[in-house]
Amino acid sequence: MKSLCRDCLWSSADIVTRCEACLSRRVIAHPELDRLTIAHLDCDAFYASVEKRDRPELRDRPVIVGGGRRGVVSTACYVARQYGVGSAMPMFKALKACPDAVVIKPDFRKYVHESERILGTLARLTPLIQTLSLDEAWVDLAGTERLNGGPPVWQLVQAQNEIERETGLTVSIGLAPNRFLAKVASELDKPRGFSVIGSDAQTLLAPRSVKVLPGVGPVFLKTLQSDGYATVGDLAAADPRDLIKRYGETGFRLHELAHGRDARAVNPERDRKGMSAENTFNEDLTSAADLEAELWPLCEKLASKARRDGVASRVIVLKLRRTDFKIVTRRVSLPEPVQTARALFAAGRELMAPELGRPYRLIGIGMAEIVDAVDTPVLFETSETRALKTETAIDALRAKFGQGAVIAGRALPGKTPAR
Repeated sequence: MKSLCRDCLWSSADIVTRCEACLSRRVIAHPELDRLTIAHLDCDAFYASVEKRDRPELRDRPVIVGGGRRGVVSTACYVARQYGVGSAMPMFKALKACPDAVVIKPDFRKYVHESERILGTLARLTPLIQTLSLDEAWVDLAGTERLNGGPPVWQLVQAQNEIERETGLTVSIGLAPNRFLAKVASELDKPRGFSVIGSDAQTLLAPRSVKVLPGVGPVFLKTLQSDGYATVGDLAAADPRDLIKRYGETGFRLHELAHGRDARAVNPERDRKGMSAENTFNEDLTSAADLEAELWPLCEKLASKARRDGVASRVIVLKLRRTDFKIVTRRVSLPEPVQTARALFAAGRELMAPELGRPYRLIGIGMAEIVDAVDTPVLFETSETRALKTETAIDALRAKFGQGAVIAGRALPGKTPAR
């Protein structure tokens, strides 16, 4: 098979641009079409698409999902993107670029539900799924042909159509021989696209900016460009010994990626490196009491999620964003892994103390290097084990009677957290 119609699933052993059965032009064609097994699925403008589906009157309107005027853009629909609105853009800039946009507060419970439906479609094909976020995942379909009745490309087209039919949402898919190329492919034809990259990878990658490579952020991008490596082709043409001498192990990895090589397997059990919660204020905050009042509910939210997921961490990270948008991060390593709001709050408050004295527009608390929580008996109670008993009991009450069933004293209006 070298061609497959995405509408009627007609296939051909030849490269064609139009389906001979239904005359559709939505045909996937590639010489290696039925031999590639690694795919990357990416939901199209996910949060905004969910909101537009639920509110059809917004179908042709620019929609931004994000915080208030002082917040940032979580997702912009494709109409809003035509005005230059993008993810992580400050809301005031987004509204300046697109003043007619409809701004919707995120509803993550709804997004999680839809994500589970979409990923559930993939899970019926294979257990080898590695999620990156709610709206994207890698999947390895090697060896599933007999079980699922056709090659991976055929299975993925079926899944893509089923997702759109059952959820009313669209996804784009990239199919390739490895994870890196699959992710690149999924970005080539959005929205509702399906692209394939095979042994033609180097030709396709060569003119692209090096920022397409994993691990090349804004700072490293400038370094590479100043060193004469502006495109992926520049890195591919370089002597790997020079890259290793200049960038160490990263240099070798860049050389491999520039040649379209990526040995990483799709790993459903990959370690999650961290988790966090943050909030942008409507007005800048300066005092310790005001900042701590914002920090506590974030600690409760993060700790509750950690307990629900069965994880803990001894590395706690505080994040503050100044009024000039510069971000301050501080971290501390605790003697033992924790998963309670009390412990997170104590660590966060300690990290925040040296930074007081200037206004901030955002605060966040995170757990890095998270590990599975180990439920073992202890000979002597500690402040963490006592807090864990209390907060676990509160989790149960809130699950039964709602979030407002139990409110911590420090969360009440006008209360200053006890030291």
